[in-house]
Amino acid sequence: MLAQVAVVRAAQPRVGTRKLHTHLAAAGVAVGRDRLFTWLRAAAALVPRKRRRTFTTYSKHGYVVAPNRLKDAEITGPRQAVVSDSTYLRLAPDRFAYLFLVTDVYARRIVGWHLSQDLSHHSALQALHHAIQTIGAADGVLHHSDRGSQYCCHAYRRALAAARLLPSMTDANHCYQNAIAERVNGILKDEFDLDAIFPSLPAAQRAVADAIHRYNTVRLHGSLQLQTPAHVFTHAA
Repeated sequence: MLAQVAVVRAAQPRVGTRKLHTHLAAAGVAVGRDRLFTWLRAAAALVPRKRRRTFTTYSKHGYVVAPNRLKDAEITGPRQAVVSDSTYLRLAPDRFAYLFLVTDVYARRIVGWHLSQDLSHHSALQALHHAIQTIGAADGVLHHSDRGSQYCCHAYRRALAAARLLPSMTDANHCYQNAIAERVNGILKDEFDLDAIFPSLPAAQRAVADAIHRYNTVRLHGSLQLQTPAHVFTHAA
């Protein structure tokens, strides 16, 4: 069992007991969840929780803000709604890079991303264009975000209109209305070590690409009945 745990944690260093149990069962390791928890605790192999850091968004601007269309939408499959957000990564010695993400609401798959040291709408647009390529026909897809200037500016709104995406934004002072995007940020940092200090931007880009690949194709999601985002995005009816 120790060898199988090591294999799973090589790809997901911070995978929890419940998902670890599912991976072990798929590998043919017969062990109860309670016994696994007891064994991990005795081996000092339980994963401690990390303190979450927050990323602040500049929303005091004069741009038009879209209503929150997502909160009343019934999302029944992939390619119906996406959420966008950004977070920071640390670079040595005292620099930052900014990771812009676009995630499918139903499948939780990251469909677009861009990392750079530019916090402006140009980086947000790169992630959006990546997402549009992944989704394919985007006509009528909801695009939900916070009220950050990157998402409210004219260039970003024009890009949404050109792709026929329907903008949706959180209500004033309600950042929790973008909880899926915030959750993805936290998973990437907490479980895939993107809270590290990277020696350079290229090193951070390689780490992000690897983390997103493993998030999409390896990590089991409780909200997806312990399936991966990539599987649900491809196979959901």
